[in-house]
Amino acid sequence: MIFVLNSTAIKRTAFSSAILILGIIFIAANLRAPVTGLAPVLEQIILSFALTPSQAGMLTTLPLIAFALASPMAANLAKKQGLEISLFIALILIGLGLASRLIDSMPMLYLGTAVIGIGIAIGNVLLPSLIKRDFPHKVAVMTSTYVLAMGIFGGSYAALIIPLAEYKSMGWQLALACYGLLTLVSIVIWLPQLKLHTKPTKDLLASVNTNKVWHEPLAWQITLLLGLNSFFTYIMISWLPSILLEGGHTAQHAGALQGAFQVASALPGIILIPLLAKLKDQRILTSLLALIAATCSLGLLYLPEFASLWAVTLGFCSGACFILGLSFISLRTHDTRQATSLSGMAQCLGYLLAASGPIIAGSLHSYFGNWTTTLWLCAFASALCAVFGYLGGRNITMRNNSNT
Repeated sequence: MIFVLNSTAIKRTAFSSAILILGIIFIAANLRAPVTGLAPVLEQIILSFALTPSQAGMLTTLPLIAFALASPMAANLAKKQGLEISLFIALILIGLGLASRLIDSMPMLYLGTAVIGIGIAIGNVLLPSLIKRDFPHKVAVMTSTYVLAMGIFGGSYAALIIPLAEYKSMGWQLALACYGLLTLVSIVIWLPQLKLHTKPTKDLLASVNTNKVWHEPLAWQITLLLGLNSFFTYIMISWLPSILLEGGHTAQHAGALQGAFQVASALPGIILIPLLAKLKDQRILTSLLALIAATCSLGLLYLPEFASLWAVTLGFCSGACFILGLSFISLRTHDTRQATSLSGMAQCLGYLLAASGPIIAGSLHSYFGNWTTTLWLCAFASALCAVFGYLGGRNITMRNNSNT
């Protein structure tokens, strides 16, 4: 098997290709669980450090802020160090952040979470570029594989962290830090790739003038679809266990359902990626999925006994809308530069909007003393997703401007 890397043909054996794919899967395993694993033990963290709901929401918000700030720097890091070393640095940062959770200190918990966010941001930006470069004819398969890995590892960890924390009174700190063992395994698996210092694909390094894109109504519709979807998704990732606890579920069941939510959010990739190539117009599909998500948010409020159904369906719809929104970046643009501009706009505003979600939700709970307003807010955000999904799903493209 031969891949063209950095204009040089490098021959890979079947074994080295398998090691590369395994390395990609294990990097993906570190791109969600270290952040989302906080939610099931959030109540314990609040008790340990006497946090307000807003302060607790900041723990989930910090990585999102790090995503927005660190993502633009990832391309420059890859340009200087190469993709392989940059992804290695990402794993090191995630591992250090996880290790810091062993320190019984609230500032260290926040600092470690921010460091994890920077590491994940580097991985999020560079892993698709690696896949596009090394698997140009299998991008859809490899993308769905690593998204599925993110969901499975993140969901499994969320489901297991409460039993793990209770095992021999291990506690939430050790339960959170122990994921670093998997990060360590990932680092070891990735070591063979460090002999390469190849650069990312040209579209990631392109210096793009985004001003024209920001003037496009279609660009705003796609950006708001992704941003609002991430807004309610991260509220659920942060507070779903707490919402379920208030609804009468046990801590273990709440953690398991949060895990099911995450696994379900990865499943649409298997179905939608092959389907999208056949669909020219995605209006009905996108708006319908968003409206189902709105219904599920209200279902958690008014029919909590069916929480398993709501959590799984909500996760599926959230993941599906995210994948559709990402696909619109390619489908609604004319060339790589325009797509990169739109991606940068959507990523910047989307992360910032998502970052506000957990804090707003925590503040609403603190003010009203329940999750009713938060769940209505999630339903409203999903309803707006349906509107912008309908607009962004039209079979049209942005204006073809050579300066974009």
